[in-house]
Amino acid sequence: MISVNDVSLQYGQRKLFSGVSIVFSAGNCYGLIGANGSGKSTFLKILSGEIDSTTGSVEIPPGKRVSVLKQDQFAYDEYAVLTTVMMGHKRLYEVMSEKDALYAKTPFTDEDGMRASELEGEFTELGGWTAESDAAKLLSGLSIEESLHAVLMKQLEAGEKVRVLLAQALFGNPDILLLDEPTNHLDVDSSMWLEEFLCDFENTAIVVSHDR
Repeated sequence: MISVNDVSLQYGQRKLFSGVSIVFSAGNCYGLIGANGSGKSTFLKILSGEIDSTTGSVEIPPGKRVSVLKQDQFAYDEYAVLTTVMMGHKRLYEVMSEKDALYAKTPFTDEDGMRASELEGEFTELGGWTAESDAAKLLSGLSIEESLHAVLMKQLEAGEKVRVLLAQALFGNPDILLLDEPTNHLDVDSSMWLEEFLCDFENTAIVVSHDR
């Protein structure tokens, strides 16, 4: 759930929006509509905390994970496609990375073993054992062939990168999903797959799109 309380945004003399109060509840997918330049994408950035509003507040319950469709196509160029998707769940990826680093240590101390045990427990709780297969399913649904899952992001075409970043946003069942123009670079089959995904999504989704 996201609670928006009397939010306004103003740049100089230009007021983009004012007095916005709304509650986005779990189990619903919301669409933001409006003319180009009306502030839809900016509003999403306020919800995600990327930018601050001029007045008002946005409240998200503690512990809720917010996932945002990233727009920087070059940020993950040195990472494999499948890894990039799993990085969408920040804590899970941190646990995976620390766990791998521990097991690679020489010597492996008793303290390392205790820490590894803690990480294994958290890894299980976060769904780590199915993370790779879950990421692969998202990629396949968005028409990224399995042969591309292990290649580096920098080897992909621009449209393929956008679809990988969309899979990253969807990964790990986030509590709140913020998608800005998610249908860009999607073919018909992928668009239909995304529509079904959002229909089945049990948490809060907020989408900006020109594609009905």
